[in-house]
Formats: sequence, C-alpha cells, structure tokens
Amino acid sequence: MALGRKDKKSPLQSQTLHPRLTFARLTLINAEQSTDERDLGWLGLLTPEWMPSLAVLLGGVLMHSMNVLLVATVLPSIVAEVGGAALMSWPSTAYLACSIVAATCAGLVTAAIGPGRAFAVGAVVFCLGTLLCAFAPAMGQIIAGRFLQGGGGGLLSAVAYVVVRGTFPERVWPRVFASLASVWSISVLFGPLVGGAFANSGKWRGAFFAIAALAGALALIALWVLPRHRPAGRRARPRVPSGRGALIVVAIAAMSLAAVASVAAIKICLILAAVSALVSTLRLDRRATTRVMPGDAFSVYSPTGVGLWVALLMSIAFVPLQIFVPVFLQRLHGFDPLTAGYTVAAASMAWTAAAIAVAGLSNRWPDRMIIAGPVVMGTGLLGLAIAMPRGPVLAIVPMIILIGGGIGVCWAFTAQRIMRSARSGDEEIAASSVATVQQTGLALGAALAGLVANAAGFSVTSDTTGIARAAFFVPVSFSSAAAAAGIMGVRLAVLARRAHSSSPRESSPSASVFGRSSTGN
Repeated sequence: MALGRKDKKSPLQSQTLHPRLTFARLTLINAEQSTDERDLGWLGLLTPEWMPSLAVLLGGVLMHSMNVLLVATVLPSIVAEVGGAALMSWPSTAYLACSIVAATCAGLVTAAIGPGRAFAVGAVVFCLGTLLCAFAPAMGQIIAGRFLQGGGGGLLSAVAYVVVRGTFPERVWPRVFASLASVWSISVLFGPLVGGAFANSGKWRGAFFAIAALAGALALIALWVLPRHRPAGRRARPRVPSGRGALIVVAIAAMSLAAVASVAAIKICLILAAVSALVSTLRLDRRATTRVMPGDAFSVYSPTGVGLWVALLMSIAFVPLQIFVPVFLQRLHGFDPLTAGYTVAAASMAWTAAAIAVAGLSNRWPDRMIIAGPVVMGTGLLGLAIAMPRGPVLAIVPMIILIGGGIGVCWAFTAQRIMRSARSGDEEIAASSVATVQQTGLALGAALAGLVANAAGFSVTSDTTGIARAAFFVPVSFSSAAAAAGIMGVRLAVLARRAHSSSPRESSPSASVFGRSSTGN
C-alpha cells in the first residue's frame, strides 16, 4: 500500500523532491510559451512573420496621407493652369464621397476576394485615379480622378483594419495602430514641403506621377505579401447591397452640400436628411442577409456597438481642428498659412506620441484610456474656445496638443475593442467599419461645424468680430461630442468588464481569421 501511494504522487509532489528537475521543466514550459503569452514590445513587430505585412500597411498610409497633403498644397497651381476656381471644393468632396462608399463595402470585398487582393484592388484604383489627375486638361478630369482616388483610398484604409485583425495577435494591435499614426505625422511634417517644391517648380503633375508610382508598387507588393485567400468560413460571394449603397450616397451628398451651404435653414435640412439616410441604412442592413456593418452596430448593449459610437463621436469632435483652427489662427492672430498649418500639425504629432506612449498598456488601463481620451480632448476644446478669440497664442498650442493627445490615447484601444468583440461572422465587417465610421464622422462633423460657424457670424470676408465669435462657439459646441464619447467610453468599459468576467478564459488572440500566416499565399 505504501508503495502504491508513492506511485500515485502528483507530478508537483514528485517535483518537490527534485529541485533541478523542477527548474528544468519550468524552463522548458517557459520556452514553449507561444508569442501570444509574451509581450515582446516594439521589437515584436519586426519579426519576419509580421514585418512584411506591416511594411505594406505603412506604405498604404504613407501614400494616402502624402496624397491628401500634396493635393492641398498644389491645388492653387492646378487652378492657375487648368481653371475651375469655382469648383475648388469639389475634388475634396468627390474624394470623401467615394471613400466612404468604398470603405462601407470593404468587408464584403474582403470576404469575396481575400484581403491581399482587396488591398491590391484599392491600390490599383487609387493609381488609376492619380494618373487621371496627372494627365487632366481641365478641372472636370481632376474631380473624376479624385473620385477614383477616394474609392481606392477608402478601400485601402478599411482593408488595413481587416489585415491588422487577421494578421497580428490582439496584444500588438495598439502598437500597429500607433505605427500607422506615426506615418501620418511624418507626412504632416514633410508633405507640404514636398508639395510646395512641386508647385514652386511649376511641375504639379509630377506630384501625381510620384503618388501613382507608389500606388502601383504597393499593389504588386500587397499581392505577394498579404493573405490572398478568403477568410475561413466565407465561401459564397456576397451580393452588392445597391439599395443601401444608394442611401449612403444620398447621405454623403447631403453632408457635402451642407458643408458648403450658406443658409442655416438649408444646412439643417441637409444634415437631417443625411442622418435620416444613415439611420435607414442601418435599419435595412440589420435585416439583410449580406451586411455592410456589424449586426450590432451602434447598439448600446454590445462592446462593438458602443465602440463605434466612441469612434464616431471622437471623429466629429476632431473636425474643428482640421477645418477652422487654421483660419482662426490666420485671421485673429496674423499667422501665415504655412505657420498655421504646422501649428495645427502639433495635434497629429501629439496623436502619434500619445499612441506610442500607451500602446503597451494592458489589464484595465486600455479601458481607462478610452475614458480619459475624450476627457482630455474635451478639455482641449474648451481651452481652445477660451484662448483662440483673444489669445495669448502660447495658450493655444497646448490646447491643440491636448486635442490630438486625447484621441491618440484612446483610438487604438477603441478599435481593438470593436474588432475583439465582433460577433461570429462579423469579424471582417467590424474591422472595416472602423474606417467607415471615422470618415462618416469627419463628413458629418464638417457639416455641423459649418452650421455652428455660420450661426456665430463666421465669414471669410467679415470682420474679426464674427470670426472671434465662431472661434469660441465652434470648439465649445464640439466639446459636447467629446463629452458624449466619454460617456460611451464608460459604457464600453462596463460592457468589457462584464464580458471578461463571464468568460473565464479568452481564446487565443493570435489565431488568424485567414487561417494562415501573414506571409503565406
């Protein structure tokens, strides 16, 4: 009996008799741990498995961001050569309109042809649109080229989120998003200088040729590097939702017209029409068999739905900084255009710095950052409303930094929550919806900002009194969007905590939804 009891000792009991064996076993166990259970830090992104995919994503962001800044810089030179001064706002409107539609359909495209091919298609469409701009003899062709560019750019930005979800383990998603944000900051610093060099030399078409070359190279590399197979479990080719697509087009057109309308009543009607079209789209989408948004999109009872609310509201709150602050700095404080642009660029730098600083946080810190981000952003908007009308200028720059830093500390974690909590079958659509909601928020925010500014008496030809009033009321009104985002952030933290407590062990976050490694074909 004594011998039998000795034979039935547990492994842990027997290991206590052999310290060296215990140490050796623990060493082997630690060595066999998957990379999902260890945080390799920033160097983990440089592994041969992930580096090619990351390089393609960074190239896509670089192409998109440089294109935005280059076009803004060379647009006066374009107008001087081909005419169309009355249509100067249309290239940007065309780009935004098509980009939202393309981003909305990105999940379906990825499900049909795979992420690698979808990314390559976006790059090819972008390249064709860029070449059309490069050879354009009149403003009409510029607008058409920008429309194509928007389709390619919207597809690229949305598919990028799908690639991140399917290629990288969840623990490194914040670092990947921080890396992508850093490319934007680089473009903000050097894009206007590069565009200015092309414009000053009278070779504005060369800017488009350079972007087209980058797009073509990116398409070829994406086919080689990114996964080309469709996600596991997706075999049927989905149908194009033409009815919902038409409603999205109506919403975009209404928002774009509202942004340029001069009569407040017309602005209000157009904004209401846009919101009604978007709500109708969501209702139809939830009843459809082939959806373009997650089934729980904007539901306050699911982490994915609440996360989309946070993304939408934060995007709306960020709009005044992009549209009106450069004008306020020039008209109220005597900044020249380049200095005003680089002052506003401090927000992009702060976004990147904040995203990098918090990317390694874990446990409950991501939830805290999702709450803190809107609070910091709202504080920056309120401070901007106080400092912008009368100064001092030294008080304005910290407020701009707060706005960028606020969205920087929470954006990656918000996207992480949206993608992690997606329902089964909605994984790719949920990932691509982040870009869709962001661009929709920017468009809706532009329309609302114009409405508030006009109501406050803003006009580029008016005296500084009306501009000063708008400089106060625009940031103050948009701080409410940041406050609402903070409330949704609290709700998201509560839902995430409930979900975590209800599941004793989360599934491995490294499993690729594409069923293969990031570099395989």
